[in-house]
Amino acid sequence: MLQPKYPDSPTPPPAHTHVPTYPAPVRRSVPSISVDRNTVAVVLVGGVVLTALLAAVAVTAISVAVAAVVLRSLLSEQHRR
Repeated sequence: MLQPKYPDSPTPPPAHTHVPTYPAPVRRSVPSISVDRNTVAVVLVGGVVLTALLAAVAVTAISVAVAAVVLRSLLSEQHRR
């Protein structure tokens, strides 16, 4: 079979390969915020209160809708007679 012919003295690979260098990204410092227990407590209580108010509004809206449907059905029956 045919065998490949290699050069007598192979050339060595280059000692230094060029790698493009990109500038390092600038790191912006984040301002430090001190959080103590009172702040955490206020945020938690505020979240609970807002959630309770949202639930109260939702329940009120549902009850008003049900009352409107009942009144509408009562009034429509009264107009039929």
